[in-house]
Amino acid sequence: MSVPIEDYALLSNCRTAALVSREGSIDWLCLPRLDSPSLFAALLGDERNGCWSLRPKDVDATCTRRYDGDTFILVTRWETVTGVAEVHDFMPINPDPFVDVNRIDVVRRVVGIAGAVEFDETLRLRFDYSRALPWVRQTGTDADPELVAIAGPSGIVMRGERLTAVDHVHHGAVTVSTGESVDLTMTWFQSYRAVPDPLDVDGALATTRAWWQSWGDQIDHRGPHHALVVRALLILRALTNHETGGIAAAATTSLPENFGGERNWDYRYVWLRDAALTLEALIDHGFVDFADHWRDWLLRAVAGDPNDLQIMYGLAGERDLVERELASLPGYEGSSPVRIGNGAALQFQADVVGEVLVTLSAAREAGLRESEFSWPLERHLIAYAADQLNRPDKGMWEIRGDSHRFTHSQVMVWATFDRAVRAVEDHGLPGHPDEWRRIRRRIKHDIETHGVADGHFTQYYGTTEVDASLLLLPQVGFCTPDDPRMLATVEKIEQDLMYDGMLRRYRTSTDVDGLPGTEGLFLACSFWLVEQYACTGRLDDGRALMDRLCAIANDVGLLSEEYDPNQKRQCGNMPQAFSHLALVRAADALARARHKPR
Repeated sequence: MSVPIEDYALLSNCRTAALVSREGSIDWLCLPRLDSPSLFAALLGDERNGCWSLRPKDVDATCTRRYDGDTFILVTRWETVTGVAEVHDFMPINPDPFVDVNRIDVVRRVVGIAGAVEFDETLRLRFDYSRALPWVRQTGTDADPELVAIAGPSGIVMRGERLTAVDHVHHGAVTVSTGESVDLTMTWFQSYRAVPDPLDVDGALATTRAWWQSWGDQIDHRGPHHALVVRALLILRALTNHETGGIAAAATTSLPENFGGERNWDYRYVWLRDAALTLEALIDHGFVDFADHWRDWLLRAVAGDPNDLQIMYGLAGERDLVERELASLPGYEGSSPVRIGNGAALQFQADVVGEVLVTLSAAREAGLRESEFSWPLERHLIAYAADQLNRPDKGMWEIRGDSHRFTHSQVMVWATFDRAVRAVEDHGLPGHPDEWRRIRRRIKHDIETHGVADGHFTQYYGTTEVDASLLLLPQVGFCTPDDPRMLATVEKIEQDLMYDGMLRRYRTSTDVDGLPGTEGLFLACSFWLVEQYACTGRLDDGRALMDRLCAIANDVGLLSEEYDPNQKRQCGNMPQAFSHLALVRAADALARARHKPR
C-alpha cells in the first residue's frame, strides 16, 4: 500500500528536493537537480524502486513532525517503549549558489532525548528512475565506514554506521541514548570525480538553519493563517533553483490527479505562467530581488526568435522536454503511465505572455529597475502576442482536446497590451502606445461580444460552459469583482463546478478535456474563489472556505495539486506551487477585504 501523498514532508537545498514519509523513508529524490533522474522512486512504485528508511525497531513507535522554525530542517520525534529520540533530516545549502555545485548532501542526524532507542536503517539504491542497479563497494575503515555506489555518471557515498548487503539491499542499525547523536550522510557526486570529503555536519546544519531562517525573517505578512502563508512562501523559495533562478511548478512527476488513472504529468519544470504567479506572490511579500533573478532566467530561456517561445522550459532554460513513458516504474498506487518530460511544452497557450507581462509590470511598480535588455525583451513578447491574435489555444489547463478561443486566454492577451500601455504611460518607456491601445480595445470588445453568454463569462467562445480560470479576470483588472457579469459567473461556477464545498477546474464530462476519467478538486481554484468572496463582501463565505482549504494542508503545511473529496486525500504532484501561491493570495485578500488587482 502506498504512503498517502499528504504523509510526505519536503527537504530542499534549492537545487533538488526529497520527500520523506511519516514512517521515516525518503521515497523520492532526484540528483543533482529536481528534474534529474531519480535515485529513490518508491513514491512511484514500492521500496524496490529505491528508498532510504530510518525508523525505530519498535513497530509500535509513534512520531510527530515539525520543521525547525522557518527552515526545511525536518525534526521527527519518535516515542518508543524504551525511550525518545529525534531524527533531524536536512539537505545542506550553501549561501553561494555557485559553490559546491558538484556535490549534494542529505543528512539524517539521530539524537537521543530520553532512554535508549534502536533504529533500523535500510538503503535501496536504484539509479536512473529505477533502471540502473549500481556497482557498490565498501571503503573506509571500521571506525569510519563508507559505502560507495556508482551507476553511469552518478556516484553516492554513504557515511555513518556500517551497512551490510543482503540481496542488493543494505541494512544497518543505530542506537542512541540520552544526549547522544549519530550522523548518517549521503553525498552525491559525479562518478568520474574523486569521492568528496566528509561533510562538516555541525557547520552545515548551522549554515543551513541560518540561511533559511534569515530568508523567512524577511517575509512581510500580517493576517489570518500566518503560519501557513509563511510556509507557503518558503515552499515557493524551495522550488526556485538556487543557481539558475528557474521556478519549478512542483517537486514531483506523475502523482495522479485521479488514483489509478492516466492523468499523471511531470511538473518539475518551469511553466512561464506558474513561475510568473509565484514571482508575484514573492514580490507582494517583499522579495523584489527575485524578479531580477527570474527576469535574467527568462531572457536566457527566450533568447532568439520570440516566435519560438515555449510555455515551459527546464530549470536552466532547456527547451527539449519531450514527453515519454517509463516502464521501469509502475506508478503511484498503479496510476500509469509514469511520465517524464511534458508534451505541453509544444502547445500554444495564448495566456502565457500576458502572465509574464503582468508580473514584470508588478515588479516595475514595486521598484525593480530596468536592465539593458529587460524592456526590449518585453517588446519582443508584445510583438509575438500581436502576431498570434485570434489564434485558438489549449488554455491554461493544457487540454489534450481541440483548441478553442478560451476566454481566460483572451483576457490575458488583453492584459499583455494593457501592461504595455501602462509601461509607456506610467514609466516613460518607448513603444507604440496608440497601436497597443487599439489592440486592447479590440480584444476587450471581442471578449464582451463572444466570451459572454446568458449574462456570465464563458469557458471559451461559443459555449455556455464555465471554468474556474474565469475567477482570475478581476485579478488582472479586466473587470471588477462586483461586475454583474462576474457575479453571474461566480453563481454559475458554484452551480456547475462546486463539489463538497470546493471547486473543480471545469467539467471533464464535456468534449473539451480530451482525456478519459475524472480528476480531483483543484485547490488553487477554490483559493481564487476565496479571493472573489473577500472582494465582494462575502467574508463569512470566504473565511469558511479558507478554513476548509487550510485544513487540507498536512502537518508540516504542504499541499498537493488537488484533493479527492471521496477518499479525503490529497492527489496530484506535491508540493504544488500553484496551490501555495493561491493560498498566499487568498489570505492576503481576506486580510485586506478589498480588491487589489495583480
